[in-house]
Amino acid sequence: MTDSYFPQHGDSGYSTGEYDLELDYIPHTGRLAGRARIRAVATRTLPEILLDLGRFRLTKVLVDGRRPARYTHRADKLRIKPVKPLRAGTAFTMEVRYTGVPHPVRTRDWGELGWEQLEEGALVASQPHGARSWFPCNDRPDDKAAYRISVTAPSPYTVVANGRLVSRTISASTTTWVYEQPAPMASYLATVQIGPYELVDVPAGGEAPPGAVPQPAAVPAALLGGRFEHDFARQPRMMAAFQDLFGPYPFDDYAVVVVDEELEVPVEAQGLSVFGANHVDGRRGSERLIAHELAHQWFGNSLTVADWRHIWLNEGFAKYAEWLWSPLAGGPSTAAMAARSRARIALMPQDVRIADPGLRRLFDDRVYERGALTLHALRTEIGNEAFVALLREWTGTHRHGVVTTEAFIALARRHSSRPVDKLFTMWLYETRLPELPRPRGRS
Repeated sequence: MTDSYFPQHGDSGYSTGEYDLELDYIPHTGRLAGRARIRAVATRTLPEILLDLGRFRLTKVLVDGRRPARYTHRADKLRIKPVKPLRAGTAFTMEVRYTGVPHPVRTRDWGELGWEQLEEGALVASQPHGARSWFPCNDRPDDKAAYRISVTAPSPYTVVANGRLVSRTISASTTTWVYEQPAPMASYLATVQIGPYELVDVPAGGEAPPGAVPQPAAVPAALLGGRFEHDFARQPRMMAAFQDLFGPYPFDDYAVVVVDEELEVPVEAQGLSVFGANHVDGRRGSERLIAHELAHQWFGNSLTVADWRHIWLNEGFAKYAEWLWSPLAGGPSTAAMAARSRARIALMPQDVRIADPGLRRLFDDRVYERGALTLHALRTEIGNEAFVALLREWTGTHRHGVVTTEAFIALARRHSSRPVDKLFTMWLYETRLPELPRPRGRS
């Protein structure tokens, strides 16, 4: 089944199991040389295998270690014809070697996606379909795989990628960094961050409690010594609070990267988040964004949408996490944050169906805000205890899987003593903005 918003991306004829990426990067020229080995299983008979890949020169293409009958590479599609069609259930391996300067994917509504050359290094932010800008992939949110990412770059540079750093090997003027992410990951969440960063821990200069999730950070030296330490000091407490609400943190560690440039918004990837220097002001002015990106590790990364029309399951939950964190940090109550949000979006056009906003409105503020309001309305209706139990079962049952709106509604019915179908219909499937329900207790 193809994605309803991006039917031209990915191939539903196979399921990937593992990506093994070896990259060699030269920052001053921007040149990238890559080797990708991809393990997969055919889900139907495949006379042809499709991969998404941008404008690179291919030097080798193999299927199960042999040259295919032929392949073509144009319009960001690599089409590989095996010597014999692959039958359903057949496990196979693809190897693609390529070289060139990565070009971001240009879009009308969201700017450039994928690999971006920085003044010093590179940044990767691929949501929703920019992964092909730097490696061959089956670019579908519902096709998740394990990853091994090896990057060789000049030694003055620090490299951060998804998963745990398993080795760092210095050789002459370069260093090879190897990361492994065993938890299944969608291609748009794969990332590499390269820059002249200092490696520290969060909280910087302090000691994490026993059993705490490791929280490494890569930060420009100019932001250390005060601003970064202050702004991210409460992230460990935030992690503990979210584990109480959402269930155990789903990955081995949680990394933070701060690039030495301004970013319009932070970006989450699996097991890490990327912030701009403008998000570190020494006054915790972006702490709500720290909460938002951390919450995505549960909602978006561990639980990934089966189709992009379900985007509110990512962004509505992350936005609501901001409101849940607010009173814990001494700010306004969650109910006050919800009331402010409703008043704000009541002034906007009421023409978006949150459960299926359409391609151009995929990242519309109203999807974020009204998605969060849906959750607040549900919490008000069923009570906090049932709501937290619902979230913890949701994240536990679908850990490292894919999710849909329909599945969430079905689970909510089980956790409610009252009918909730009308609530979801009003908030998710109708365009008119409902009133928030009156609290039945504390919120």
